[in-house]
Amino acid sequence: MRCQVCFRHCEIPEGRVGFCGARVNREGRILPLYYGRVSSLALDPIEKKPLSHFHPGSRILSVGSLGCNLACPFCQNHEIAQREYGVFHAETEALSPEELAELAGRAKGRGNIGVAFTYNEPLVGYEYVRDTARQIRKAGMVSVLVTNGTAEMDVLREILPLTDAMNIDLKGFTDRYYEQVLGGRRRVVMDFIREAVKACHVELTTLIVPGENDTAGEMEEMCRWIAGLKGMQGGGDEIPLHVSRFFPRHHMRDRGPTDVKRVYELADTARRYLRHVHVGNC
Repeated sequence: MRCQVCFRHCEIPEGRVGFCGARVNREGRILPLYYGRVSSLALDPIEKKPLSHFHPGSRILSVGSLGCNLACPFCQNHEIAQREYGVFHAETEALSPEELAELAGRAKGRGNIGVAFTYNEPLVGYEYVRDTARQIRKAGMVSVLVTNGTAEMDVLREILPLTDAMNIDLKGFTDRYYEQVLGGRRRVVMDFIREAVKACHVELTTLIVPGENDTAGEMEEMCRWIAGLKGMQGGGDEIPLHVSRFFPRHHMRDRGPTDVKRVYELADTARRYLRHVHVGNC
């Protein structure tokens, strides 16, 4: 049985899981393995998502589950995103969409505006995102998605009407980096972003990894493409970009943190094309 949630289209035998570790073949149906299982829960500043132009100064109840369909060697949340020896090294608790929406509502007095699906890749379990977002919408709150942008268009179209804002990782702008380092596909992310900006508030994040995606030429090419997009925020030059500093993590400890000066230089390059460029982790 073939999974249709992301670009991988994993062929999953009965009783087994796909690459993401979060979708299982049960009696000929591909189902979310961790529906309603929460690994992480925190009331975060909205700027931590990062979203700098969507309800600034507010807080948002941030929830994570398990699984991811990329293999970023520097993943800071690898315990919940990537399986090691076939298992996740994290505990979960059950929290239904209704229970999560109730928690979000109770946190309004602490500045909460809704729920953010984050920490792991939320769209490998998009059904829980969809069902919870419906409850959040009924409660008059907002839903935020923090994603790597590699889901199929059918999944995106199902989620978009229920999503108020996204931060999407545009991790680099070469096929080599996406395919050989991250295990992804750049064109899939570009298509995802192109559609998302038409329907909700979108901000992008690029982590600058030394020796991988840290040239001015690549940043320039990427920002030219972003500036050419059209969406509900207006022209692509209005889409905020977060340029973030890398620190050694997980399996990528063969280099030091990104030079701070380099991060600021690349942010300045981005500002030639984009109006809202923010530096992170510096």
